[in-house]
Amino acid sequence: MKHFEYHQPTKIVFGSGRISEVGEIVKTFGTRCLLVTTPAVPATVAQFDKVKEILLSSGVDVAHFDQVIPNPTTETSAAGAKMALEHRAEVIVGLGGGSSMDAAKAIAVEATHEGSAWDYLFYKKEPTDSTLPMVAISTTSGTGSQVTQVSVITNMAERDKSALYHPQCFPKVCIVDPELMLTVPKQVTAPTGFDVFCHAFESTINPGSGAYVELLAWEAISIVADTLPALLDDLQNVKAREKMAWADTLAGLCIASAGVTLPHGMGMAIGGMYPHVAHGESLAIVYPACTKFTYASAERQYSKMARILNPSLEGLSDQEAAKASVEEVEKLLKKVGLYKKLRDVNMPEEEIEALAKQCMVLPDYQGNPRVATAEEMLELVKNSY
Repeated sequence: MKHFEYHQPTKIVFGSGRISEVGEIVKTFGTRCLLVTTPAVPATVAQFDKVKEILLSSGVDVAHFDQVIPNPTTETSAAGAKMALEHRAEVIVGLGGGSSMDAAKAIAVEATHEGSAWDYLFYKKEPTDSTLPMVAISTTSGTGSQVTQVSVITNMAERDKSALYHPQCFPKVCIVDPELMLTVPKQVTAPTGFDVFCHAFESTINPGSGAYVELLAWEAISIVADTLPALLDDLQNVKAREKMAWADTLAGLCIASAGVTLPHGMGMAIGGMYPHVAHGESLAIVYPACTKFTYASAERQYSKMARILNPSLEGLSDQEAAKASVEEVEKLLKKVGLYKKLRDVNMPEEEIEALAKQCMVLPDYQGNPRVATAEEMLELVKNSY
């Protein structure tokens, strides 16, 4: 068996109704908290009010930073850190999807260190143990940020999307309550759900994978294949929400240990240059081209993935089933309404070469079973356009 390592310091509080425990959980870290969310909309206002009410009734003094945007920026973390300092926050609570949880992590670092969160990217300075403790409350099933050491952030001035990646960024506790996800609309449920699939599958082909990661990953992939299309037809199905929340948590545990590969490197570049494109949407755009590029270099994993998506492939050889994975991924994307190209999200054709270069900035592509050259990356972008 291949050697592997696995480390997960985040306490997971999972199940319907568990949000009622947030006050007592937060109080173990302090009585002054900064709640980090997106601006309230009709689908979330009751949710935000409920969490604040529980915190306040538990004796926690709450300041609410509600300026998180999709693909949170360095300006987001700076404004949040300023409020955290003014409130003398002892703990940060990230409530929402990946953007809110990632922003909360960046704020926890920036509020306690010199400079900005951008100074503490994975290849720069390391955050210290002065980082404020963070409690993550996930309201979507997608990023797995509630159990990872990753905080994705965008620098608008540089048109660059990168990440803090450090053990100090692991949430101390996460609450995964499927009841919080019942109001998530289809246009968010689909791309975040596909992100779960991507996290799980890419962790199986990442060099850091191992027996434990694969055990979690294949379970997550199976859940997404069985659950996501049906959930999109019945968004109020709490059992389906629970299954996707579990798959999301499993996939987050996978990438916290193994990491992602080529599609995520390309997806991050797309998000950095075109922040209006949701992360899961960017992954959906590049997945067909990446699958076609890679499947022959990881036949065991691609054939297994294809058979999960289409059990009728069981009789084929691994080589044949792996080749079929290209079609099966496209069928899944069409089923969940995410089959599209870069031109469909208004990317200028004249920026194809610039995007291809940006796709090689993050090291994710280097962990792919087949590592793309500059020329091959350009072709991947063209094939996704």
